Amino acid sequence: MGLTGWYVHHHGAGHLTRFLAVRPHLPGEVVVFSSLPRPDALPPATTWVRLDRDDDGDPAGADPTVGGLLHWAPLGHTGHARRFAAVAGAIAERRFDRFVVDVSVEVALLVRLLGVATVVVTQPGDRGDAPHRLAYASATRVLAPWPAGVHNSPAAPTLVEVGGISRFDGRTREVEPTPGTVLVLGGGVAERDLDAAAAATPGTRWQHAGSSARTWLADPWDALQRAEVVVAAAGQNSVADLAAAGARAVIVPQPRPFDEQVATGRILTARRLAVVAPAWPGTDAWPALLDQARNLRPDWSQWGVTGAARRAADAIAQVGA
Repeated sequence: MGLTGWYVHHHGAGHLTRFLAVRPHLPGEVVVFSSLPRPDALPPATTWVRLDRDDDGDPAGADPTVGGLLHWAPLGHTGHARRFAAVAGAIAERRFDRFVVDVSVEVALLVRLLGVATVVVTQPGDRGDAPHRLAYASATRVLAPWPAGVHNSPAAPTLVEVGGISRFDGRTREVEPTPGTVLVLGGGVAERDLDAAAAATPGTRWQHAGSSARTWLADPWDALQRAEVVVAAAGQNSVADLAAAGARAVIVPQPRPFDEQVATGRILTARRLAVVAPAWPGTDAWPALLDQARNLRPDWSQWGVTGAARRAADAIAQVGA
């Protein structure tokens, strides 16, 4: 199957989680480029190239958008130059058959200018700006990690909607939810807010699976199964994980560029898949929100999680084959 390059964006853990879900289904060798540290365990035939950061110092004052033509190309930033040189140097040394970009308009354009076919991962929200349109138009394939018709997908003839990609695809539920349990999935929630929500809902037991060393769960599958209600943001991986677990959920979209999570929240509401709150609820709102979530009967099959990671790998492998 040749050689695949894969750019993993460093914001949050979602892009890396998506790569790790798809990689076992993708044949051949893969070279990953990212500012993130190398994970402790990588699949066989996978190499990790650590890139310099390009968001330290004061890059925002160096015309990073080139007057709106791009998203991030700051003038005079050494880290930015070195990361692009690392990608270009690797392509000059070896023949890449395809290159997955998740996500960066600038990396997608660089790789295509160097003569490598790109698979650009798209995301929800309003992606109709000029840089996004350019990246999609230059791509050999645009990969959407959601089922057909869920979002206003980019107008690209090369678009492939594969379904929600979850690290838990293929696992089966082994236990039923425990009444009165609430799992808060993900970081970004203050402990005082969690304590206040728990105090306002007597008879419930709240658990936080967050990003700190104290709350981190490397594998939250058991906690997801046991939770009567899951509270989560509207990120693509979180929603796909909820779908894989068949969870009842309260979703609180977080502020993201291009209204990414707000757009997902609207879809979840329209399809009656979750209770969606526009911001972290006040203390008095939690009893009613949990009751609404408990009464949901979400048909998560419409999120298309089963087989999505394999479908994504197949769509990638077809490029440059």
